[in-house]
Amino acid sequence: MANTPQARKRIRRNDRRADINGARVSRIRTFVKRVELALASGDQKAAEAAMKAAQPEMQRGVSKGVMHKNTVARRISRLTKRVKSLGNPAPAA
Repeated sequence: MANTPQARKRIRRNDRRADINGARVSRIRTFVKRVELALASGDQKAAEAAMKAAQPEMQRGVSKGVMHKNTVARRISRLTKRVKSLGNPAPAA
């Protein structure tokens, strides 16, 4: 158990922040899932719209400190690449 008043306060604060951060990460996952569903359906317009909504959410997660900058950059890059490839199918080899 925490012995100092500061440590007790820190425990209370950490519990509150964990709830807020958990909700924030969950929200980001939901936005990414919407992009994934649009990609699976093959609808490029819907995928682009979902991507446009997901990107700022993911960037907000970085600025709030719940996700790492490079992780978000990698995920945005991969999703964007998949959305763009939906419009023009790969040529047959």
